[in-house]
Amino acid sequence: MLAAAMLIILGSSAVLCLYRIGRGPTTPDRMVGIDILGVLVVGFASVACILSGRDFVINIALAWALLSFVGTLALAKHLEGKGFDE
Repeated sequence: MLAAAMLIILGSSAVLCLYRIGRGPTTPDRMVGIDILGVLVVGFASVACILSGRDFVINIALAWALLSFVGTLALAKHLEGKGFDE
């Protein structure tokens, strides 16, 4: 019951993030939407871990969080007009 409620909340939040990504008036708005969508994917993986009882899903969530963080940093550097080595 609780897992179903969490999935509904995460799903509705994902729909709102997809709306912001598609409709965002500026590039930073889209960037924030993509970052939040990455956090929601980690949430989905955590709920899947709880429901299935398999712990390898947490490894996937951690890898996704790290990739999302690095991607956000790279996009922020690009929007500032700086190179990756600065």
